[in-house]
Amino acid sequence: MTAAGNARTAPVPTGTTRPAGLPAGVDAWLSRAVPELQGDLRHELIAGGRSNLTYRTTDATGRVVVLRRPPLGNHPATAHDVLREARILRGLHGHLPAPRVLAVEETGEVAGAPLVVLEHLDGTILRSPADVARHTTEADRALIGPTLVDALAALHGLDPQLAGLGGLAHRRDYLTRQLGRWHENWRRTRIRDLPDLHTAHEHLVATAPEQSRSGIVHGDFRLDNCVLDHQWRVQGVLDWELTTVGDPLADVGQLLVYWAQAEDEARALHDPATVLPGFSTRDELLARYCAATGTDLARIEYFIAFNWWKTACIIEGVHTRVAQGAMSGGDRTAASFAGQAAALAGRAATLAAALRRR
Repeated sequence: MTAAGNARTAPVPTGTTRPAGLPAGVDAWLSRAVPELQGDLRHELIAGGRSNLTYRTTDATGRVVVLRRPPLGNHPATAHDVLREARILRGLHGHLPAPRVLAVEETGEVAGAPLVVLEHLDGTILRSPADVARHTTEADRALIGPTLVDALAALHGLDPQLAGLGGLAHRRDYLTRQLGRWHENWRRTRIRDLPDLHTAHEHLVATAPEQSRSGIVHGDFRLDNCVLDHQWRVQGVLDWELTTVGDPLADVGQLLVYWAQAEDEARALHDPATVLPGFSTRDELLARYCAATGTDLARIEYFIAFNWWKTACIIEGVHTRVAQGAMSGGDRTAASFAGQAAALAGRAATLAAALRRR
């Protein structure tokens, strides 16, 4: 995800001069592609995102840009598509808060994979309770949920043509595509069996509701994918690699799954920021979204179950990549991700089994 003022960075390991995934030729390409960069460049891997590799790049004058590339190692051909993400961001520029695309390297000749250079947004990302306690008061936190919902409602009101997704605008098979894609990604890359993922998938297929509306679906809309300004408004929405056209309730369900409350026993995120006092409740977020869009929320329970399952698929993919050495887990082990994925899959299986069959 794109860097912001308080995003944590991972130091370059002792004995090396560059982070993994950025060979020396990247610097010369960056100097040509982004002429504003001057002098020697320093790259730091940003902790937080578990999919595409994201780096904060700083030049000799202190100018900062953000560099993104797919993860190392093998991964599904349709996953981690930074070029598609760049096309979507260019289309949304001026219509929704998001970082500008500064340059793209499409061939993979420079780094062994495509590269995208993004504008650095100098705001605040709240990733954990520690970040929340450091940067906000309870009064501040009361402002954050509503501004996220307003940004999401604005996104869902945009014409998919703006993001170059007009070809999907009239399709009504979003859930069929998503259920097939995530199940197949897991099946192709798994290194262990996780029966709850399969069980949840079967229930979700059997109970999938008809799609009544289409709109741009971000695919990973949550607090730590938003950069906030000093008044706690959304300055930029990040991580557009999963964006498509589909049922907007998918984004609402994702936000609710990630939006943990203090009393929750099951939590989708490892260390969720929203458990501290002052944040809106999930019911309040739902009510605001419904008021802004006039959406019928009768199907929301399905999309909550679906997003527990999808998040389990994503975390299981992270577990696989960390276990195979294709990415760093930061301060977490492969076993930690394995346990998290299993817990998410169990929650998804329970909720999916309770859905009413068509």
